[in-house]
Amino acid sequence: MKAIMVMFDSLRLDLLPSYGGRQISLPNFDRLAQRTVQFQNSYACSLPCMPARRELHTGRPNFLHRSWGPIEPFDDSMPELLKQNGVYSHLVTDHYHYFEDGGCTYHNRYSSWDMNRGQEGDFWQGSAEPRETMSPHLFPDMASRVPPDFAKNLTKISCQDVINRREIKGMEDFPMWRTFDGGLKFIERNKDFDNWYLQLETFDPHEPFNAPIEYARLLLDPDSMSLVDWPPYAPVHESEEQIKEMRSKYLALLAFCDYQLGRLLDAMDHFDLWSDTMLIVNTDHGYMLSEHQWWGKMVMPDYNEVVHTPLFIWDPGAGMKGKTRESLVQTIDLAPTLLDYFNIPIPVDMLGKSLRATIRDDRPVREYGIFGCHGSTVNITDGTYVYMKAPVDYSLDLNEYTLMPTHMMECFSTEELSRAEISEGFKFTKNCPVLKIPAKGGARKLAEGESLLFDVKSDPGQNHPLTDEVIEKRMRQALMEQFKENEAPEELYRRFGL
Repeated sequence: MKAIMVMFDSLRLDLLPSYGGRQISLPNFDRLAQRTVQFQNSYACSLPCMPARRELHTGRPNFLHRSWGPIEPFDDSMPELLKQNGVYSHLVTDHYHYFEDGGCTYHNRYSSWDMNRGQEGDFWQGSAEPRETMSPHLFPDMASRVPPDFAKNLTKISCQDVINRREIKGMEDFPMWRTFDGGLKFIERNKDFDNWYLQLETFDPHEPFNAPIEYARLLLDPDSMSLVDWPPYAPVHESEEQIKEMRSKYLALLAFCDYQLGRLLDAMDHFDLWSDTMLIVNTDHGYMLSEHQWWGKMVMPDYNEVVHTPLFIWDPGAGMKGKTRESLVQTIDLAPTLLDYFNIPIPVDMLGKSLRATIRDDRPVREYGIFGCHGSTVNITDGTYVYMKAPVDYSLDLNEYTLMPTHMMECFSTEELSRAEISEGFKFTKNCPVLKIPAKGGARKLAEGESLLFDVKSDPGQNHPLTDEVIEKRMRQALMEQFKENEAPEELYRRFGL
């Protein structure tokens, strides 16, 4: 048995033709839907990038206890469990956050790994030239419009992006192309061997929306388009023309993703891997492209454009293809699905469920799923309704529980650590005490005490909030049960008035 995961970053469900998208032709995503089971009710859990990847490893939500951070010493890591049980696991990626302070323990959980440099602010090409002479691909007022923690790193990463792009001269120089090259080389080298798992993961179509000119020409006139391709995580202030251009740049990058996916599907056909190889194509989350007058993610309510995610799975044991499934599933289900596929026991601390029975006959694995970002709104869905619950008071206690005190690009400060206490930990920390560190909290997505309820079946655009006390009461009760199942810290009950 073999397994391949193709993971994109910031892939929008509603723009894919098999999910109803009509803005651009994506023949290889269509081809994928014909060869797999397509999940209609797949939701993210923890946002954004590295919290989603921690739960991809551990099969349990991250955001109730921790913000952005590494794999912890007590974590059950799916690729490491594969490795320990005789299944070779290989990561090939251009997702540079794996190699910053806040992601530095993920890659060594695999048997081997291959990193392709150059995406976004990856500190790849060295240049001591004055940064003030550069013109980052940003809206002019972007630094004043993004959250403070992001703003302090914005100049560094956007100028580094300018430097990196100078080394990308042709289509095959793009990090995504080189990443798929690496995945295809692994497949060709190992096609005749058994018991391996390949995670082929690209940062695209994450912003900045830098696509090869051949793809930009599909939607834009290169002679008249602006240099800006990096929207802020902020409200939309741009003109209709600027919005249209930015959306077109995302779509151009999405078409480039489609081409790379086609290269992988060609290899599956050529080497007849469909007979013995599971294929999972997924993403961590989506992205706002001016819907609800927002750009980006994390700073607005967690609308479906961000959290309702595309998911495709081929299981050669089930043999189901060209089908759709309605059961509610989440990112936390992928680790147990892979362990189950390779006949490896699923650790008791994994709260996700294997989807193999769901693939076969749409068997449900949960009634509710929670999702959110540490310190902000807690959200819950049953697949029909989405309930967004804001803290009753954002000033109430919020903590990080960790043995790995790093943020995205830096260690916790000594001032933060000076306020740390030792906590006895949780069942999932396996009797390890952990640091309990007061946290700043995420961006405020809703007013204090405010809640939003949507019927996402009849109102998928979430344009018409509902007022229904019976449904809200049911969702609040379900949220409290999710808190209990996830060992939510006791202060979160007070913070959310539960």
